[in-house]
Amino acid sequence: MNDTRTTVVVQRFLDELAGVKGDAPAEPIVRALLASAVDRLHLLCTALLFRSYPRLTRPPLNLQADELLSSVVERLLKAMREVRPQTVRQFFALANQHMRWELNDLARRLDKEARLVALRESLAGAPGGTPDRALDEGGASEVGVNALRILEAIEGLPEEEREVFDLVRIQGMSQPEAAGILGVSSKTVQRRLVRCLTLLAGKVGDLRPELAPDTPA
Repeated sequence: MNDTRTTVVVQRFLDELAGVKGDAPAEPIVRALLASAVDRLHLLCTALLFRSYPRLTRPPLNLQADELLSSVVERLLKAMREVRPQTVRQFFALANQHMRWELNDLARRLDKEARLVALRESLAGAPGGTPDRALDEGGASEVGVNALRILEAIEGLPEEEREVFDLVRIQGMSQPEAAGILGVSSKTVQRRLVRCLTLLAGKVGDLRPELAPDTPA
């Protein structure tokens, strides 16, 4: 399903969902909505996972985009019992938020397990090394902490800047494409992108120098 048709169909289901009153069952509509958006949601999961958190795709977790998508769909089914997005923009912003939350949860669990393993090995006396070395060899944990810093910095952006970052830097859209989805001008998207990159550079520029704002030509 192409992006234009996906947008039209998703909006139709959102309008239908907005008309649900009282005890009328909303879940069938939500499921149909998610099914109509599944291809785009899968692309979003793939982009966020592999661009922003590739460590989770490697052992021991070996997370795949399909698995992330499944978890995000479950999150959205629960969230949309209370939250009713009015527009396609709001719906995909909600989806992006739950993708980040899911990745944060997975990263925290993975890092907690890594620290426990390193601690057990250090207390037992890791073969061929000292306790300090055993902890050093758990350096992937530091990578995980850094990745968490980046994701949390993105989560902490103002809503408008976070939307632009999601669309342009994570989904890989052009600035005019993002402008079309958000209903603003390309210049507005450019200004918001520069602002969000400036904010991110102030928070995690030591980890990701490429987050520095682009210099205008």
